[in-house]
Amino acid sequence: MNLKTTYKDIVKRSIILLSILLFSINLNAQVTNSEDRFVKIEKQLEQLSKTEPGLSEKIELSVSDLDIQEFIRAIANANKINIHISPDLNMKISNNFSNVSVSSVLSFLCRQYDLNIDFYNNILSISRWYPEPEKPVIQAPKEIDIRYNPNDGTISMDLDSDTLSKVAKEITKKTGRNILYGPSVSNHIVSFFVENIALDNAIDKLALTNGLQAIPTEDNCILLDKEASTTDNGNGSSSRGRSSKKRKSHNADFEYTIENDLISLNAENASINDIVTEISNEMKKNFIVYTPITGEITTRLDKVPYDEFLNKILNSSKFTSNLSNGLYMIGDRQIENLRETRVIQLQHRSTNNIQEYIPKEIQKDVTIKEFPELNSIIASGSSRSIDEVENFLISIDKVVPVILIEVIMISSNVYNTTSTGISFGSGTEAVKSSLTYNGGISTTLSSTVLNDIISGINSWGSFFNLGKVNSSFYMSLSALEDQGVVKVHSTPKLATLNSHEATLVIGETEYYKEVQNTVVGNENPQNIQSYEWKSIDANLSISIKPMYSGDDQITMEVKVAQSGFKQTAGKDAPPGSENKTFNSTMRVRNEEMILLGGLEEKSKSNTGSGLPVLSRVPVLRWIFSNRTKSKEDSQLNIFIRPTILF
Repeated sequence: MNLKTTYKDIVKRSIILLSILLFSINLNAQVTNSEDRFVKIEKQLEQLSKTEPGLSEKIELSVSDLDIQEFIRAIANANKINIHISPDLNMKISNNFSNVSVSSVLSFLCRQYDLNIDFYNNILSISRWYPEPEKPVIQAPKEIDIRYNPNDGTISMDLDSDTLSKVAKEITKKTGRNILYGPSVSNHIVSFFVENIALDNAIDKLALTNGLQAIPTEDNCILLDKEASTTDNGNGSSSRGRSSKKRKSHNADFEYTIENDLISLNAENASINDIVTEISNEMKKNFIVYTPITGEITTRLDKVPYDEFLNKILNSSKFTSNLSNGLYMIGDRQIENLRETRVIQLQHRSTNNIQEYIPKEIQKDVTIKEFPELNSIIASGSSRSIDEVENFLISIDKVVPVILIEVIMISSNVYNTTSTGISFGSGTEAVKSSLTYNGGISTTLSSTVLNDIISGINSWGSFFNLGKVNSSFYMSLSALEDQGVVKVHSTPKLATLNSHEATLVIGETEYYKEVQNTVVGNENPQNIQSYEWKSIDANLSISIKPMYSGDDQITMEVKVAQSGFKQTAGKDAPPGSENKTFNSTMRVRNEEMILLGGLEEKSKSNTGSGLPVLSRVPVLRWIFSNRTKSKEDSQLNIFIRPTILF
């Protein structure tokens, strides 16, 4: 027996047995899954038959070449079962059913024709059964095999059909050296193998073997791009991708250099038209000049791309350029092909009156219309002019903070008034005695009471004989005191945008009558009197203008004005008024509370009326005068606390 042959046979048979085993397991799993599905349908039918007796009904049915939809619909109608049939069921049925339940028939159809039943309460939905698609196997991304030794600056690469963009990113991550690539070669496929060589040498060889060129830049980067034709640089060596030219124009002096599609230009009083035409032809750009480009320019540019070159050359003139499908269109800004209409939407501020903030210099060639429904403006003009407007709007389109201002106003009024005095006299009639007690004492004594008092005094001895008063004599005594404390506490809240004024007004209105007399006629003049009611206000007004400075501090301009009514000069006369105002500018921190100086007023009065001389004599003045003392103290305190909301 050949042992080698025997070993090969054993291996072959083992592979065949393993394949059969795996196939059996897979087939068994599919059968098991299918059986599980049918078991689940049968259990749901059995459960539903408890509430839908039609599923348990026995049927006798024999059909031949009948459409399955008609077959199921007939069973549903006969047994009062709610069944929805998918319209894509088009198979034919030829069967003979005798003494079987509806549930059994439906289960048989599912097995026989690969159907499925979905249950929605007491509604059955019958449709085709489709096996679940296999989940796609997600392969892990291929690892780029690049190894870098930072000690000696060497690198190893094993690249096999890898994308240049991924390779450049991996080299940059591993080495810290920025490897750039042009947009036309980002998906370029590279293959390369090298072991332990210097980084710059490896990049050069990578570019050389894959049809690319490695161009070092001034900022220590390496640019990978398509390989260009080889030109002599004048000293016998060659350089890739380098095209340069120097020239003097016959109209005005200018010279330029084009290197790696970057333009360096030195011009003095040179024709703009000659510069644009010459350099555009040299760089083989597709361009159209609609109108002759007039004007001269003095400039110096160093290594700028073509688009930036055009922008800078044409910026100060009435000409512009527009790129469409690789074609540069150059001409007057108002030419139709060079005019653009653009919708510029603001994010954080309203377009209301926004045009007033745009400098006149940058909107002189642009037509601007506000579109408040979209919080946008519509700008029409040259692309370059619209770009200026848009850049300015973006610079001022910032989040404007909302400032919540809590105002706490506490006003108090403390007053005290005392009135005392004695008055007497003689009237035309006898006066009756009276006594009033209502927050004080006020009494009137008649002549009878006074005579009784005098008689009592006369009875003290022979030295007292005051006589009597007549019947119309009277005496009044009063002792009244009025006092009180009034406090008012209000806490309004105001909210306003930054640098916008918020105003609070609290007040009352009184009315007075204004009478007008009009004389009509000369011989028989008649006086016509008319009147109207006019109003006068007394308010407490607070105006606050907050300005958020960006360092969590707020500058506020506060104006407070308080007016009040005074006693009127007479009936129907307008009341007098008194006014108090103050203005203040202060700087506070966010959520810091400040107290504005209270508007305080204190008044005292001591007045009296009585007989001359006697009303000023101590003790006697209490008999021969009436006196009133009053004291009033009012104060208004205002607390303000701003809070910045975004």
